[in-house]
Amino acid sequence: MGRPNQKSRTRKDLLQAAARLTRQGRQPSLEDIAEEALVSRATAYRYFPNVEALLVEASLDIAFPEADGLFDDLPADDPVARLIRVDTALDEMILANEPSLRMMLAHALTRGLRSGEDTDLPARQNRRTPLIEAALKPARQQFKPAALDALIKILALIIGTESRVVFKDVLQTDEREAQKVKRWAIRALVEAARKPRPEAT
Repeated sequence: MGRPNQKSRTRKDLLQAAARLTRQGRQPSLEDIAEEALVSRATAYRYFPNVEALLVEASLDIAFPEADGLFDDLPADDPVARLIRVDTALDEMILANEPSLRMMLAHALTRGLRSGEDTDLPARQNRRTPLIEAALKPARQQFKPAALDALIKILALIIGTESRVVFKDVLQTDEREAQKVKRWAIRALVEAARKPRPEAT
């Protein structure tokens, strides 16, 4: 696990470096960003095909909601309410940044088609899983470990950009209906993953 984690951190360092330079009012090159992230130019090019792809994703990194404060007004033992809060926060971010998110998806998909790429490099940053984990953390005791792990993974399919693309492009569903279906799925999945309740005697 150490090496994949290091690669994810390197990718994250590049995104954070790009964000810092952008906030300074600069239009940085990939070389500038690599220098700021304390990595070589060759390393930066391994993770991102060009500076445009890096800057697009860096802007999304800034816009992505943080777990801190997101659940302050919600009960710790209500995973459904907390997951719905995550879904709502991501929906708002996606609506505000849809063109950039679609561009990021296009970069990731194109990279997967190229031969000779480093297939062990992360094509994207996994931002949604930490939010889902934070939502579920106070109620972990409600689930067996294997069920909790499976629940986190399946929720990552339902919450995020890809589900919006499916609802909008494939199913041609409006926002209200898509939200209704996702809320139903979150409730059903949490209930299915919970430990059986002890029967009353």
